[in-house]
Amino acid sequence: MSIMATTQPTPISRREADVIIVGGGFMGAASAFFLRQRGLSVILLERDMIGQYASGVNFGNVRRQGRYLCQLDLANRSRALWSQLPELIDDDLEFLPSGHMRVCYQPEQIAELEAYAAAPEARELALQVLSGKALRERFPYLGPEVVGGSYAPHDGHANPRLAAPAFARAARRAGADILEGVDVSQVEKTGSGFRVQTEGQGEFRSAQLLITAGAWGDRLSTQFGEPVPLVPRGPQMSVTEPLPYRLKTVIGVYTKREEEVVYFRQIPRGNIIIGGCHRAIPDMVSRRVSFEPQAMKLQMQQMRRVIPQLGNINIIRSWSGIESYLPDSLPVMGPSSQVDGLYYAFGFCGAGFQLGPGVGDVMAELLSTGQTSTHIDSFHIRRFAAADQHKSVAV
Repeated sequence: MSIMATTQPTPISRREADVIIVGGGFMGAASAFFLRQRGLSVILLERDMIGQYASGVNFGNVRRQGRYLCQLDLANRSRALWSQLPELIDDDLEFLPSGHMRVCYQPEQIAELEAYAAAPEARELALQVLSGKALRERFPYLGPEVVGGSYAPHDGHANPRLAAPAFARAARRAGADILEGVDVSQVEKTGSGFRVQTEGQGEFRSAQLLITAGAWGDRLSTQFGEPVPLVPRGPQMSVTEPLPYRLKTVIGVYTKREEEVVYFRQIPRGNIIIGGCHRAIPDMVSRRVSFEPQAMKLQMQQMRRVIPQLGNINIIRSWSGIESYLPDSLPVMGPSSQVDGLYYAFGFCGAGFQLGPGVGDVMAELLSTGQTSTHIDSFHIRRFAAADQHKSVAV
């Protein structure tokens, strides 16, 4: 549902701002909010509705464990902001710090979980690696194939459908122009800043430009000579009928086999949300993607491996969306390597939801000061330029 209370076109109050944001997902909406907190004028342009694609259809994990260690500084900053809801935006996004359990089937994987927990970057996660009697006492419902797991007491979950619209409303209350139904066709650098051309709604201008266009981010970065090998995929999500509320910890499987990667969580209303095991290929022209039946079959099979009692339950709804993935499973985030005043935050590889508030805060810090105290060098777009150069030499 649009953040607007009416189906009338969004009124355009101005066409120039300090910053134009292209893309109204969680990253764009959060960036607009934090930019206003820093006093910059903001216009956010969204082609469809705020949070319609990856931001509104994902699993809702507020999870730090299992991330690449280079992401944890950003994830920690974001987790601190999750704790400030609803004071921050007047909405709690149904955030529950319920804990997150990452289970495994192979004894040798326990050592891998222990090594991750012992890394200095993971110190703030307070991970507890469990096996044997301690595992069974803590989680007696786990099936016999589960041999160990890593428990993160401060991780949890929230409602992704609420997140981007809530941040967009907060940004609007703070003075940002949030425009839906505005299709950006061309972005370019001018002598004094940036010109953003749209389909049917004229042009907008700004001193700085932030691209948060998710699975379409590479199309805009390419217009500035910075293509990235982005691949769109559709997550597969299901939700069950309401059941007695007993599963208060988010559970995911640690494995390198995609069909085994199931994750699920129960909300206080009793429904269990299930994701993983498969990703569909979207139609990027129609901007649609299907939930495929084999995904549900795999999810039910894999969930029963983790908790055998979860059988004979009814799925009441399934859905998909459009997410963006990069070969190294890291996002593109930070300043352009080609154009002054241009910034990117897209390609979060199905793991951006927890990062949303932190990405917005960091991007606002970058655009307003030119630097950030959070480590994001690993996400710079220049890593793909280096890869292209190496490829051309090899050929």
